[in-house]
Amino acid sequence: MNIPFLDLKKQYAQIKQEIFTRFEEVCNDTAFSGGKYVEQFEKNFAAYCDTQYAVGVNNGTSALHLAMLALGIGPGDEVIVPANTFIATAWGVSYCQATPVFVDCTSDTWEIDASKIAEKITPKTKAIAGVHLYGQPFDVDAVKAIAQQHNLFLVEDAAQAHGAYYKGKRVGGFGEMACFSFYPGKNLGAYGEAGGITTNHENYVKHLHSLRSHGSTVRYYHDEIGFNMRMGGLEAASLDVKLSYLDGWNARRKAIAKMYQQGITNPHIKMQAQPAFADSVYHLFVITTDNRDDLMQYLQQNQVFPGLHYPVPCHLQKAYTHLGYQPGDCPQAEYLAAHCLSLPMFAELSNEEVEKVIEVLNQYKVS
Repeated sequence: MNIPFLDLKKQYAQIKQEIFTRFEEVCNDTAFSGGKYVEQFEKNFAAYCDTQYAVGVNNGTSALHLAMLALGIGPGDEVIVPANTFIATAWGVSYCQATPVFVDCTSDTWEIDASKIAEKITPKTKAIAGVHLYGQPFDVDAVKAIAQQHNLFLVEDAAQAHGAYYKGKRVGGFGEMACFSFYPGKNLGAYGEAGGITTNHENYVKHLHSLRSHGSTVRYYHDEIGFNMRMGGLEAASLDVKLSYLDGWNARRKAIAKMYQQGITNPHIKMQAQPAFADSVYHLFVITTDNRDDLMQYLQQNQVFPGLHYPVPCHLQKAYTHLGYQPGDCPQAEYLAAHCLSLPMFAELSNEEVEKVIEVLNQYKVS
């Protein structure tokens, strides 16, 4: 029995007919770029996130970029970013010619460490980007209090957290804007690339509409430098079909995570801490161990194929060498990068497959 990290074919098999029916509608209407299918998904996703608005774009990285632009972030500005995140969180800042300022994560939740933020704030700081990492919300209240104290914007990077709850409320409406990725492997993933931004502020929506469409609100009249970052109709249609399944898929992910949490007893394996305020949707199930490479090889030899998120923390990426960070600047993020591993996690995993992963992990001995 081979157990992959992710198998999108199993999900596709469940909804194939619905997808093709909706794709045929898009093709018959030739609504391929923007249009009514994007508008329908935007309306439904905003309602799902309990926000006033959602804006569809071409991918999650563009969502982060346009959110920063809509906030007026630009050259000379700084934005607080977790060191432990996918690099796109920082790209959104850099694309605006602003500077990401990296903050370490906690040693247990692996989310941004709110106690480390204040010391990184300068007169140039304009915003904080908090990441709901692996599908688990960060401590929004703690970070938001700092943002409010220093008159900073708060942007949620919810690229991995579609449907997650913080203190009983779905993520997506806690800051000025929240950015989502609908990359195919996400809990809610398009057939193709797509992303989105949720907000409760109408003025941001109008600006985002302009920015994603060549800086234009009236065709051929361009009020600012804009981009070609519209969501496609086929992508929106696939997302709208999947949205009705999302809560069920997330519930299954939670059940799989519970099996892992209760079943894995090997003392050499550590799991992400689960604060009472966070209801994770387990986009990823990340563990750490002393010798990550040894464990990875062992799992592969036993037909379990893990993932790796992320082997280099943002502040030590070559692209950010010019910022002058050194090893030891964010020790928790650096430890995680060197010791983390992502277990198979997708809603279609069978109990038998999950039990095999648990059994193999519990039999692992440090060499």
